Amino acid sequence: MIKSSFRRALLGSISLCLLLAPLSHAQGLAQNLTQWPHIDSAIKPDAAMEAKIARMVSQMTLRQKIGQMTQAEIKAVTPDDIRKNYIGSVLNGGGSWPYMMKHATLKDWVAMSDGFYDASLKTDMKTKVPLLWGTDAVHGHGNVIGATLFPHNIGLGAANDPALIKEIGAATGKAVRATGINWVFAPTLAVVEDQRWGRTYEGFSSDPLLVRDYAKAYVEGMQGDFSKAGNVVATAKHYIGDGGTDNGKDQGLNRSSEADLMNIHAQGYYGALGAGVQTVMASYSSWTDGATGKAYGKMHGNEYLLTDVLKNKMGFDGFVISDWNAVSQLPGCLNYHCPQAINAGIDMMMVPLEWDKFIEATVGDVESGAIPQSRIDDAVTRILRVKMRAGIWGQRPSANPYAGKMSAIQARDLARRAVSESLVLLKNKGVLPLKKGAKILVVGKSADNLGNQTGGWTITWQGTDNANADFPHADSLLSGIKAEAGAANVTYAATGEGVDVSQFDVVIAVIGETPYAETAGDISNLSHTTRYPEDVKVLQAVAGKDRPVITVFESGRTAYANDLINLSDAFVAAWLPGTEGKGVSDVLFGHKDFKGRLSFDWPSAACPSKAQPLFALGYGLSYAKSGSVGELPVSVPVECQ
Repeated sequence: MIKSSFRRALLGSISLCLLLAPLSHAQGLAQNLTQWPHIDSAIKPDAAMEAKIARMVSQMTLRQKIGQMTQAEIKAVTPDDIRKNYIGSVLNGGGSWPYMMKHATLKDWVAMSDGFYDASLKTDMKTKVPLLWGTDAVHGHGNVIGATLFPHNIGLGAANDPALIKEIGAATGKAVRATGINWVFAPTLAVVEDQRWGRTYEGFSSDPLLVRDYAKAYVEGMQGDFSKAGNVVATAKHYIGDGGTDNGKDQGLNRSSEADLMNIHAQGYYGALGAGVQTVMASYSSWTDGATGKAYGKMHGNEYLLTDVLKNKMGFDGFVISDWNAVSQLPGCLNYHCPQAINAGIDMMMVPLEWDKFIEATVGDVESGAIPQSRIDDAVTRILRVKMRAGIWGQRPSANPYAGKMSAIQARDLARRAVSESLVLLKNKGVLPLKKGAKILVVGKSADNLGNQTGGWTITWQGTDNANADFPHADSLLSGIKAEAGAANVTYAATGEGVDVSQFDVVIAVIGETPYAETAGDISNLSHTTRYPEDVKVLQAVAGKDRPVITVFESGRTAYANDLINLSDAFVAAWLPGTEGKGVSDVLFGHKDFKGRLSFDWPSAACPSKAQPLFALGYGLSYAKSGSVGELPVSVPVECQ
């Protein structure tokens, strides 16, 4: 739906500009690229550092080198395992916490970080190498109870404010440092072309140039040049084309031409690499060149894109990390054994649970010649380079000034501002802004549900199994409305059934999607009512009763919702706003105007098609800019082809 129209706009309007020279990170890239550009990174090579790294690599044994290439899950490794096996990195996956305690304190997080760090410096290596701990802090430090959670990326894209993104990147880095962690698996730079994809909300926009600008700003804020105490290693993911798979299928096949990869799906990487991002995570997806028909297979085994393009042509000198057991999808590979992936350009292997088998198998691969020693040395050089640039030697996690500080995981004012800037007003028949003193009926399953409000990648991987009590520093939309209107003026009835609507001045319905993350979030069509019939039911219970109905729609994608819009006098796309519900009430009550503009087309049908969108990319009303929406046709959803 997005793909063809944007490609024409992007490529057609810029066809006069051909890139033939290397690009500075400050240069714009709105050009019709005919070859992969070299990106001039903000973080430059250091000759003295390179000489030191070369000496270190020459002194390391094969097992020590492969240990540095290993990333294990915290629930499957002990500090003594780190020490004995020279393990270079650990991660906590979504829904993994210290000692598997969901309500682990900051003290628990920092203590575990110190334990792993100390163990990494007690090996028998000639030069001790501290480890990196990676985490998926994709909309704030989402695994940590009490942390401020920002709107997911789709909402931030609607704000169209790179300066805001830089602030959020910096705040997230600070929150991560509060737990002793020094590496974040973010930002996601997917250019999403089919909103049926379950990771759509992880993408900023279907506009590649906005993704590029956001990538630059996010990396500058989060990672910078490692001169600030809150800086952490950032990750550009998932390389490359994960947002363009057929039918929006997670881990599916992207059939873009190489020109489209270069001009559309790579734009975020140009921004991130230019800002100096130090790690890139490979995608689960596959690529077949749509122009030539050549099948390159899974990205984790794609030497052309990982090594020839990313490292050689674009000049990336950090390291490439695999995704969770992703190498097992390559022919002939297992979770822990895949020489093809290492030879293709994977430098660090995320082998969360079978890290010990990976070390043994990879030692054997080098000894047998299946993996050249030179490839191992290159991978370890890259890993050490990132660690040195990040300054993690002599920096015990608990020594960071933010470590253990509750204030460091709180950025409520910033998040509240981000929410208010992200809201998109799609329809308003003169009922907004709300007036002080109005008697308000609030309905809908999501009005007082912080799990629905924060979405996936929140405390748990899918964002499920969370209660409001798991968010001790948060405001639901209901609490924000009550704070603004006065609790005595607000009544909440989730289903709206049996309520005399005439006793109220206005109805606010807070409805939308429930939490999901990758794979589980994939859908067959974009009809919201097909998946959530309770939402149209609650609107039917309160609409048409001579009281205006304002719908606040929480979702991780744009959806076919003509029936819901018809039943609403005002309709607000609130995306997945995070923990600061008062950012919504700030705008509903007119303290701020609507600034958000759609960063994706809003569909006019349940199935992606070449039909005109209902609301196009960039659409958005405001109190200063009105617009009318008539009765919309409602079609019965069918299974999409």
